[in-house]
Amino acid sequence: MHKIYIDSGSFNLVYQLPQIVYSYLISSGINLIIEYLSLSENTIILIKSKISIHMNSKKKIINKMKIKFYFFFIISFILLLLFCYYISCFCCIYENTQIHLIKDSLLSLGLSSIIPFIINLIPGIFRISALRNKKCDKKYMYKLSQIIEFV
Repeated sequence: MHKIYIDSGSFNLVYQLPQIVYSYLISSGINLIIEYLSLSENTIILIKSKISIHMNSKKKIINKMKIKFYFFFIISFILLLLFCYYISCFCCIYENTQIHLIKDSLLSLGLSSIIPFIINLIPGIFRISALRNKKCDKKYMYKLSQIIEFV
């Protein structure tokens, strides 16, 4: 807030960029927790692929999935309420910084949309060029794309 006051209300991207990156990293950590609680593809595939699993163990797995989903909805709802409360209090106290908050939020949203696109595009470029090669001498490029995808 003091930096905005010193800059006479002008938007300083160089100063705001580290804070935007920090918020991206924190939200990515929260996102990993939420994804762990909400994604259940592997569990469903496990249930479908193993026909010999007893009904009791299938029911136990389904009950565990239900518990994960309950935690997902409870945690998501609590976080949503806390974030809304925090932002509304912040905007009420610092009325003149609402434009900065909107700009920072839009930049953070843009970064969180563009970065995964770029990260997923790089292995694809290597893989496509390796697969289009008719001589099949670019198997190392294909292996590199798999390593990049893993990282």
